[in-house]
Amino acid sequence: MAEYSINKGIGRPAEFRGLQSQYLFIFAGGLLAVFVVLVVMFMTGLNPFICILFGGGAATLLVWLTFSLNRKHGPHGLMKIRARMCHPRFIINRVGVRRLFTVKTHRV
Repeated sequence: MAEYSINKGIGRPAEFRGLQSQYLFIFAGGLLAVFVVLVVMFMTGLNPFICILFGGGAATLLVWLTFSLNRKHGPHGLMKIRARMCHPRFIINRVGVRRLFTVKTHRV
C-alpha cells in the first residue's frame, strides 16, 4: 500500500525559491514584460546582440530588485507601503480654540 505525505502548507502564503506572495506576481509580470519588449525590439530589426544584452540586463535587474524588495519588506510589505501612502501625514485643524470647547445645540 502506498503512503502519501500530508500537505502541511495549507493556509501559508505562496512561495517560490524565497519569493513570497505578491512578489511572485511582480516577478512573473516583469519577466513577461521584458520578453514582450525583447520580441518587439527583435521584430523591428534591431541588432540581435543589442536585443540579447538588453533582455539579459533587464531580466537581471528585475530579479535583483524583486528579491531585494522581498528581503527588505517581507510578505505583506507592499500592502503596508501602499496603506502608508494612503494615510495623511499630518492632521491639520484650523478651528479656533474657543470653538473646539463650545457645546453645539441642534435645532429641530
